[in-house]
Amino acid sequence: MRGTVVYDPSGAVTGGLPLDRDPYLALVAAVLAWGPNPAGVRAADCAQIGLQLTGHAHCVAADSRQRFETLSADSELRPLTRVVLRESVNRLSTGPATSVAKVQNRARLVQALYRALDRLDTAQNPTPAL
Repeated sequence: MRGTVVYDPSGAVTGGLPLDRDPYLALVAAVLAWGPNPAGVRAADCAQIGLQLTGHAHCVAADSRQRFETLSADSELRPLTRVVLRESVNRLSTGPATSVAKVQNRARLVQALYRALDRLDTAQNPTPAL
């Protein structure tokens, strides 16, 4: 099954769509395995990967923000989630990720956003005891 990559930083098209996590986490792992000076990674490929990770980070951040807003005021997850969301706004506002270092930073951001999303999912949908 193949998916379509959508660069939609405003969320106008992708808002409410389920996230296609696995291909992006595989891309994140590959990008982080490059090291600081990867051989064979062309500048155009790096820029395209940067766009993909940026668009996906926006989607994961939007999903996390929606779930954050439903947390109770005294939830233990509010402070940590707020920090991750604020950091995502800061990192995503720095312009396009076209260098290896910037693309790797976007990959780390996607990881952090998924960790936050997983914590929110676990808190809002606890696994029933057997």
